[in-house]
Amino acid sequence: MPNFDRDNYLENQYREVELGNIDLAQDEDLVMEQILENINATPIGQVLKKIASLPEVRQEKVLDVRQLLTEGRYDLPERLNVVLDKVLEDLTA
Repeated sequence: MPNFDRDNYLENQYREVELGNIDLAQDEDLVMEQILENINATPIGQVLKKIASLPEVRQEKVLDVRQLLTEGRYDLPERLNVVLDKVLEDLTA
């Protein structure tokens, strides 16, 4: 009967898994580099670039609008049309 070394077997299995993860990580890095290099050439990349350049959210203004909405004092349909027009204008400019 052959001699079976359980600890050695498990250690070798662990190394194979560990090496597999390293190769996978390197492949993922390569794919991410290619995506980042070509992101500006795609329409979605251009939209993401515009989104990234938007200013920070002004929390105080958000809270004020929420309060107006709750009280029924915010003309949502009219303001929504104005905002959509501005967004479309910015995206097509």
